[in-house]
Amino acid sequence: MKLRLLGVLLSFICNISAYAQTKVSGYVFDEYNEPISFANIIFQGSTEGTTTNENGKFYLESEETWNVLTISFIGYETLKISLDKKVNYNLKFTLKEEAAQLDAVVLLTGKQSKKNNPAIDILRKIWENKRENGLRRFKQYEYDKYEKVEFDINTIDSALIKSKFFKGMEFVFNEVDTSRVTGKTYLPMFINEAASRVYGDNIINKEKEVLKGNKNSGFNDNQVIIDFVDDLYSDYDVYDNYLKFFDKSFVSPLSRTGISTYNYVLTDSAYIDNKWCFNIIYYPRRKNELTFKGDFWVADSTYALKEINLQASKSANINWVKEIYIEQEFEVLNDSIFLVKRDYMMSDFALSKKETSRGIYGKRTTLYDNYEFNVQKDKKFYDAEVYNYDKDVYDRDDAFWQKNRLEALNKDEKGVYKMLDTLKTVKKFKQMYNLGSILSSGYIEFNTLPLDYGPIFSTFGFNEVEGVRLRTGGRTYFGRNDLWRLEGFLAYGFKDDKFKYGISGKWLLDKKSRLIISGGNRRDVEQLGASLTNSTDVLGRSLASSAVVTAGANDKLTTINLTSFAIEAEPFRNLILRLGANYRTLESASPTFSLDYNTPNGIASEIKQFETTAAVYFFPGRKMTGFGVERYDANDDYARVFAQISLGDKSIFNSDFDYTKLQCSYVQPWQLGGFGRLTTSVEAGKTFGEVPLGLLSVIPGNQSYFSIYNTFSQLDFYEFVSDTYTSFHVEHNFNGRLFSRIPFLRKFNLREIVSIRGVWGDISDKNVALSTTNNPFNIPLVAPSDKIYYEYGLGIGNIFKVFRIDFNFRGNYKDETLYPNARKFGVTGSFGFNF
Repeated sequence: MKLRLLGVLLSFICNISAYAQTKVSGYVFDEYNEPISFANIIFQGSTEGTTTNENGKFYLESEETWNVLTISFIGYETLKISLDKKVNYNLKFTLKEEAAQLDAVVLLTGKQSKKNNPAIDILRKIWENKRENGLRRFKQYEYDKYEKVEFDINTIDSALIKSKFFKGMEFVFNEVDTSRVTGKTYLPMFINEAASRVYGDNIINKEKEVLKGNKNSGFNDNQVIIDFVDDLYSDYDVYDNYLKFFDKSFVSPLSRTGISTYNYVLTDSAYIDNKWCFNIIYYPRRKNELTFKGDFWVADSTYALKEINLQASKSANINWVKEIYIEQEFEVLNDSIFLVKRDYMMSDFALSKKETSRGIYGKRTTLYDNYEFNVQKDKKFYDAEVYNYDKDVYDRDDAFWQKNRLEALNKDEKGVYKMLDTLKTVKKFKQMYNLGSILSSGYIEFNTLPLDYGPIFSTFGFNEVEGVRLRTGGRTYFGRNDLWRLEGFLAYGFKDDKFKYGISGKWLLDKKSRLIISGGNRRDVEQLGASLTNSTDVLGRSLASSAVVTAGANDKLTTINLTSFAIEAEPFRNLILRLGANYRTLESASPTFSLDYNTPNGIASEIKQFETTAAVYFFPGRKMTGFGVERYDANDDYARVFAQISLGDKSIFNSDFDYTKLQCSYVQPWQLGGFGRLTTSVEAGKTFGEVPLGLLSVIPGNQSYFSIYNTFSQLDFYEFVSDTYTSFHVEHNFNGRLFSRIPFLRKFNLREIVSIRGVWGDISDKNVALSTTNNPFNIPLVAPSDKIYYEYGLGIGNIFKVFRIDFNFRGNYKDETLYPNARKFGVTGSFGFNF
């Protein structure tokens, strides 16, 4: 979802100059014409500066007028350049080696003993004192917070302005400005403001943010963009060892592992707000790692930060992001307490990291003020509310914003509101916006009707039973926060010459408890056993049901007629209770697949079954957006806990079986700092009572060539069947940590993935006998009860930024005599947009 939205924004990518007081850009080289990375660039007499990137390039801007630029790097003579003009672009500077400082290079690069580096000595003092700085010093705290989020199109040139693409929309370029960070021109396209009061308690380790006002420019679904940016720019603490951005963990320059990751150089000292501070420059030791370059100012007595800036390395293994730039300023309270005052973060999203490529700036500015401490509140105050939408918060007047803005809008930001109101009336822009909406949601909107057509990505399918399958469908849609929704589809298989259909509806009865009733009916052909935990969506259909290309025949399909009804509520945030009932009929859809079972009256081919379910879902740490009957995840780094009991009752609707089924699962993502991301899952279940194949738990095989989490790539469908099971799946993505240390692989930014998955299961003799008939296509029911079945895989991700290939190995149950058709090795892949 996030990357689709980014793709939509990048579709609007489009250099007009605009000038501030002093601007300088250029390159720094040595005497051999080699670029000098991380050279220090500063306006003489100020604390305003930057460092060169890996290619020796820099850009520096100030609102004040400066006449001298100082360029320095350890081991080279300092260069001072007079600035005759306010704007100086594409300058070239050459630094000469200074023999007297060559030894200092050795001492300060960290390749020798670190004991003699004063910058590292100061860093150790920062570690010792970090608990004594900031909000951690107090039992409770509260403060005002003002946040401004902005999206800008950057690198605008005259050719693009005159292009047919923007014909009729030329007026937007009246708002072009220049970035003080990169020196590129940009055009503001979206702005969102939020004012809130934040409360925290360090004793119970809880925090609550109360939104007082929200204002934005733009469109009906602005909340999608707001949540997108909020998730990307999640809160962080520079004192932490790792800073998480775009689902990647960057090593903080203040990290305890920083000494082995960064070079540190003590370069200056000065008074800042009447505090004597040291200036330390840092830059990465190796390329292609998730690191920053920049500098920070630290107080000499408290060793608290006064200012810090961080700029992501150009070579960092991250996709679609060309620049990441962060600034934080701290204020001094009570002569010794340093608290964050202003936080600024800018990212340049682009399809390419080339200097001339166009992109989208995503900027977030956060200001903090009016701190209060040790005002205790009742613990219940911090309890998260299930429903907390207040319409008035989104309709504040100008007087409110004049009072609560901690930083006034500049001229360009004010112009965004007016410009977008005009832009929304332009037909061409509305067409482009609608195209982006289709790519993001998968649905085509009908503006004259409250209906959407789709999802378009499910239009085509194929399997052995239906042959080519075409599907059409739609849903009601008045807006993202509809209180009710109807959905339906109609499909046709050209081989079996049959129509299939489904219809469902859901209605939000109470917003505070999120009381929802839902129901529907579906007649379809489906691959059962594609997962151990069945979907609660009556229209849900697994990928395996329509895989175009498979390993072996995809003919073990079932004709299903399912009718369901459910009621659910969320009494506490992220805790969902659900009661459901369903009635289904199952029979084989293929002449080469049997669901036959024995009865006192002979052999039956159809299963008729009524079932009631009671389920509990818990998603700790989940953030949601929206308040309608359907909501959307705003993050994906939360755990998923599930437990369900299902009761089959043959006394209702003339059903066939009595049984009790227990199921549970637990999925947990783990962010392991610089070592990547680990995802683990455990599932377990047991069925009490005698049931046929159609109601047993099938160990989920995967005969497609797609990598599908929580399935077994080297198992065929129905190869293992059980009434008791326990499974696990472990997958770790190192995010390129290993490949970045191999010289000839480093430049490709590949990512290494390892996985192992296993399952133990059992099946009773009675259940085996129940489904053992004289049908020649009867499946022998076998469970992995002798030993745990396992597979392992090695994967390479980020191939051309979008592809992943997994090499899968079957660990056991591969004896050629007992398992002649066992697939010992296989290759699967996937496609996706990931940072």
